[in-house]
Amino acid sequence: MTSSSLPPSLGVVGQGRLGTALATALREAGVAVHGPVGRGEVPEGQAILLCVPDAEISAAAEVVAGAAPLVGHTSGATPLSAMASARAALFGLHPLQTVAHPGDARFAGAGCAVAGSTPHALAAARALAQALGMLPIEIDDESRAAYHAAASVASNFLVTLQAVAEEIAAGAGLEPGEARAILAPLVERTVENWARHGPERALTGPVARGDDATVAAQREAVATSSPHLLGLFDELVERTRELASRGVPA
Repeated sequence: MTSSSLPPSLGVVGQGRLGTALATALREAGVAVHGPVGRGEVPEGQAILLCVPDAEISAAAEVVAGAAPLVGHTSGATPLSAMASARAALFGLHPLQTVAHPGDARFAGAGCAVAGSTPHALAAARALAQALGMLPIEIDDESRAAYHAAASVASNFLVTLQAVAEEIAAGAGLEPGEARAILAPLVERTVENWARHGPERALTGPVARGDDATVAAQREAVATSSPHLLGLFDELVERTRELASRGVPA
């Protein structure tokens, strides 16, 4: 990162979790940050970052039109063209990180999808990502939907899957808090193994070892306690069998 690539000042639009967390983190990194301001307001700054829901990006871009030479958004899936009305060079800055609460946000070490409509805009996005300690990865407009789908499966759907696990655990008499307490260490270690060794080596359990009797017993338990989840259970078993059949890479 060069100092000339980093915008001398940045205005943030959006007072939600991500806008608040990014404004705080960038300010702590030494960037002159204005805001976050509410939607419909125009912050000061040589660059403006729109931290608003995807459906509101176009309208937010119209509001800040002509206010700064650089305008960006934090969407993972929305193309830069959604900000065309901003009358500025456009950039994308999507932290590949979950922000459940602004005070708990941790950007350092995370990936960050960046894009730019000009070399200068792309360099600014990279510089902002690096100021936060993130690893910038350029994702073009044509690839954004696939990139964001992968992120949703890895993060959002993981939470959904753990909620399903909690519900099934109720069939064993466990309260949600009890289920989380005993399942969380298993989830954490599983994710660590996946990250370190890849999916084939990280996979364990009855499907991986071909223990069909245990899988059948599990299926019967799900059918009894949570019959509406049986289709999901069956699909996950099938996908896991496919993964197990790949073998362990050399």
